[in-house]
Formats: sequence, structure tokens, C-alpha cells
Amino acid sequence: MDNRMNTIAGWVLFGCASALGLSIASGMIYKSGHPEKEGYPVESADGAEGGGAAEAAEPIAARLAKADPAKGAASFAKCAACHTITTGGANGVGPNLWAAVGKVHGHAAGFAYSDALKGVPGNWTFEALDAWLASPRKYAPGTKMTFAGLSDPQERANVIAYMNAQGSNLPLPAADAAPAASEAEGNVAAGGNVVEPSNAATPATGAPSVDPAAAVEAEKKK
Repeated sequence: MDNRMNTIAGWVLFGCASALGLSIASGMIYKSGHPEKEGYPVESADGAEGGGAAEAAEPIAARLAKADPAKGAASFAKCAACHTITTGGANGVGPNLWAAVGKVHGHAAGFAYSDALKGVPGNWTFEALDAWLASPRKYAPGTKMTFAGLSDPQERANVIAYMNAQGSNLPLPAADAAPAASEAEGNVAAGGNVVEPSNAATPATGAPSVDPAAAVEAEKKK
């Protein structure tokens, strides 16, 4: 009886030791750690990563000043599946965009625009096109256009410059002047009063003038 109990106790201890050893070994093999970058980006419906505000872009006038219509033509290939941009081009899934810059919203004859877009007041200005290309669904909530938008501000400017060259040819808006490098330069640019060095020693009106030669002689006599 004692031998049987010793045998059972021995097997129990052996099982416990084996389980402990396996636990330690598996922990060493399948050791987990924190990833270098926790989480992952989630793309929103507008094509931008969620969780933060978009960085402020340069004004459209500044971006148009350095826009490349050739690059815009390459980017417009993303739009070519739905739009034509040739004179007299047919409407497709989207309207023909020849000479569209500056026109009113919903200008293309024969195209069934959504009520959402037709309800947007104003024309297709450079600023309006920039906002539209950034996110059609934000610009006109309820629009039928499913394109997510172009997140790169300069790419949008390139596309707008290309579109403008296709039948519209409107003058580009003047880019804002660079801020003055210093307060003095800012005063000059603003037409403010700047004291010239040559005038700094000029005596005020009514003050007695001083003869330099007489002043030298008086100093020698001291």
C-alpha cells in the first residue's frame, strides 16, 4: 500500500514538474513584446487618416503659382474613367469638364447633376475646385460622386492648373506677398515714415545751428 501511494505521489510530482517546464519553455519560445508602433492608421471616408486634423495647406493662389499642368494632366488620369475634358466631349458617369473653371455648378448641358451639387451656390472658382477635389462629399454632402478626393494640396493645384488650360484660361489669382523680414522693412513696404541717417543730426526748427569749424576752435581754447 505504501509503495502504491509513493508511486502515485511520484507521478503527481512528475506531472507538475513537466507542466511547469512546458510553461517556461513555451513562454521563452512565444515571448511577446510591444510593437515598435502601436495601433494602425484608419482611413476615413474622405481618404485621410483618422485621429487628427489635417495639416493646413498653403493658399490655393500660392500653390497655383508653382503648379505644373503637365503633372496635373497625369493626375487627371484618375478622373478620366468618369470625365472627358475635350471640346465637345460627351458626358459619361461624370460631366464633360472642358472649360469648366469659372462656370456655375451644374453647367454641363444634358448631365443629370445631383440635387446636392446643384444646390451649392456660386461658380467653380479656383478655391471651390480646391475644396471639391479635397473631398467631394464634404463640399456637397449627398453628391453622387464617389471619388474620395486628393489629399495632396499641391496635386490638387496641378490638376486645377491643367483643367484651367483646357478651354477656360482664366488668369490665376495673385499669390500673397511674402511677409517682411523685419519691422523696418515692413514700414518701408507699408509707406511708413522712416528716419534717414543723414537727417538724424539735423537740428529742429528754431534751434541754433552750430558751425563745425567754430566748435573745433572753441575746443582748442579749452
